[in-house]
This record gives sequence, C-alpha cells and structure tokens, in this order.
Amino acid sequence: MNIVSVILIVIPLALAPGIGICFLIYFRDKFEKEPFRLLRNCFLFGMLSIVPAIIIEGTFNIAGINENHGLIETFMYAFFVVAVAEELSKFFFLKKYAYKKTDFNEPFDGIVYAVMISMGFATIENVMYVLMSGIGTAVLRMFTAVPLHATCAVFMGYFVGKAKFSDKKFANIVTGIILAVIIHGLYDFFLFQKDIPALGIFSFITLGASVGLSFVAINKLQKNSPFKNRKIENIIIPEKKENPENN
Repeated sequence: MNIVSVILIVIPLALAPGIGICFLIYFRDKFEKEPFRLLRNCFLFGMLSIVPAIIIEGTFNIAGINENHGLIETFMYAFFVVAVAEELSKFFFLKKYAYKKTDFNEPFDGIVYAVMISMGFATIENVMYVLMSGIGTAVLRMFTAVPLHATCAVFMGYFVGKAKFSDKKFANIVTGIILAVIIHGLYDFFLFQKDIPALGIFSFITLGASVGLSFVAINKLQKNSPFKNRKIENIIIPEKKENPENN
C-alpha cells in the first residue's frame, strides 16, 4: 500500500463513518442545536479517551489475558477489559466535561455529547485498524464497529441526559454505563470467540438490535424535548420584529 493510496483512499474511508454519524446526530437535534465548539471539543476529548483504554487493554494483554484462551476467558476479556475500559474512558470525558456545561440543558443533549465523544474514540481506533489492515477493514468497520460505538453512546447518553434532570442521578448514570458495557461486551464476545464460529452471527444481531433501539431512544427524547413547543410556536407565530419607522 503506497502513501498516495493511504492519503487519498484509506484515511478518508477510516474518517468517514465517525464524522458521518456526528452529522447524523447533529441534524437529529432538531429543536436546540449545541454550540459547535462544544461538539468539536467533545470529539477531541473522545480521541484522547482512547489512550487510557489502550493502556488498560495493553496491560492485560501483556499479562496474557486476551480473547484467545477459550470461551470463559474471552467472555471476561470482552466484557470486563475491553468494554469496561472503553466505555468508562468515554464516560469520564462526558461526565467531567460535557455534563457540566450550561448548554447541556435537555436530556437529548446527553445523546449528542456522548455520540460526539464516542465518535472521536471510534475514529482514532478506526484509523489504527485500517492502517494495519487496509481498505477491506475500512469498509467492514464502517458498517459494524463504528456504528456499534455510536449505539453504546446513545444508550449511555440517554441515561446520562435523564440523570442531569432527575433526582435519580446515580441510578440513571449507572444504568447508562451498564447498558453500554453489555452491548459492547456482547458484540465483542461473539466476534472474538473462535470456539464456536457460528456464534459470530450474534455480533451482527446485537448490532442490529441496538441500532434499532437507539433510534427508539432518540425519538423518545426528541418527542419530549422541552424546546419542541417553542420551536413549533416560532414557526406558526413568528416573533414580531420592531419596525424602525414606528420608533
């Protein structure tokens, strides 16, 4: 693979799915869009969040704990090493940065910010895998691993958004983290394990089901947005502008 192919084909293919999902979520935020600078910063923090995840996973790999030692160890590694490390790394920046912002002013914002962070993570991860494995990996991950990261972010963001505007903050946050870890862990377990190849199909079933449920969560929070009626009122009854001639 020459440098021209890498620059013109491979890197754009690696960047495209994460950036595309960012725009999808941005345009699904119909009633009160978030400031670009916060979205940009969340994406950048997401890129940074891959560092602790790599360190944690690398430490376990050095210790000989990985996905290549039978179903039980693969299960433990997929859930309690990979899924926990990656989802907690992303959650750290969601909670420490985005959660505190005044622009985080409705539950749907939890999904927006969580997805931006997750896509920053997934984009860097994607570039690393694609540079090692080529165009075929870029195309495959465009429809599998990157959307998987996005769906985990939707579930985490859904409950973090609920936590900010409810009295059950801790319970909602824990629920969001657990759901993200379960979805991520199931996908990775079925993908990693090699003892029963037929189980691999359940990775795609997990992905498909979580994508469908993600849109349910997105639609539910949009339907209940506190800014929905304000937007409709402004469309039906535009705000009156002062006429300078009447002053």
